[in-house]
Amino acid sequence: MSKRQYVDIHIIQTVPPANLNRDDQGNPKDAKFGGVRRARVSSQAWKRATRRAFDAKLPEADQSTRTKRIAGQLAERVVLRTGVEPESAQRIAGALLEPLGIKAGKKAGNTAYLLFFGYQQLDEIVGLIADQAKDLAELDDEQLKAATKDLAVAERLKTGHPIGVALFGRMVADIPSLNVDAATQVAHAISTHATEIESDYYTAVDDENEADESGAGMLGNIGFNAATLYRYATVGVHQLATNLGSVEAAIETVTRFAEAFALSMPTGHINSFAHRTRPSLVAVVVRDDQPVNLVSAFERPVRESDGIAAASAVRLAKEYVRSSRQWGDEPTHVAVSHAFEDDVLAEAFGANETFSELLSGLNDALTASWKTN
Repeated sequence: MSKRQYVDIHIIQTVPPANLNRDDQGNPKDAKFGGVRRARVSSQAWKRATRRAFDAKLPEADQSTRTKRIAGQLAERVVLRTGVEPESAQRIAGALLEPLGIKAGKKAGNTAYLLFFGYQQLDEIVGLIADQAKDLAELDDEQLKAATKDLAVAERLKTGHPIGVALFGRMVADIPSLNVDAATQVAHAISTHATEIESDYYTAVDDENEADESGAGMLGNIGFNAATLYRYATVGVHQLATNLGSVEAAIETVTRFAEAFALSMPTGHINSFAHRTRPSLVAVVVRDDQPVNLVSAFERPVRESDGIAAASAVRLAKEYVRSSRQWGDEPTHVAVSHAFEDDVLAEAFGANETFSELLSGLNDALTASWKTN
């Protein structure tokens, strides 16, 4: 595919006191950038939140999962579809997967690492033996191995990828033929300003205390911070079309991803902090040259006392204009949806749109672009 196209998604989002993504000490992750400590949410955390968000709107067959339990998942589907006993289904599942050469994990039935695949792919593997499952169940281990070794199991995992695998890719070190190049890159979200980790010392009172009893039934500490975050992701439409086998499917998936990425939220300690918010700004930029992360807008930390989010949005807009002029960028489509009133934003990204208008316009722009290719 000769045409190359990228959709950059830039987000400004304010989060109240929260612990979205913990480090090994249980505190919110952070990073030093521009000489100061910033709040940080790892790309892995937001990728998982995004994937779960768009999977929730898809039928199960189109959903994906990342697990060590592929053998168990496959065995469950063999039982449901063929009616063989669970023990026999486990033997069949093991025989189907053995030729792939996936290393076994420490726990029986598990693989040594997480494998990313779609439920439809599992169903298609079951379809290879559905009509003969009861006969296979009667075979001994060696006979079963011989009967299944030439089945096209690997081919089912190499094609028909769900959108999760098509977007985020799959890496299987033992079996390079199962690798899928990711169409999406997601940056670690960082605060546009300096932050400090604070500690919430909490107590829980025993509701059944006797009248003469006092004190807490439980004590604890949770680290937290509050931040206005810059979030960035980019999708290679050309790679996504290759992974899905269709430009039309790729365009629809870009829109789904943009919606899910903008509206999803990691759920670490969410019951303690109720930290779910909406973005203050979402900008999309369609480019035919290369992705461009605009985090340099915040290398000098924002120090505004009258609205960090608004100041961050202006910084982002100015950086986009400066970068575009400096390097002669000519994006094919730019749009923004935001909650501010500022002419700088309009000059950079165009008129403010509702989020649904932004998504619809993105879909239309991509469709028009690929029709003319």
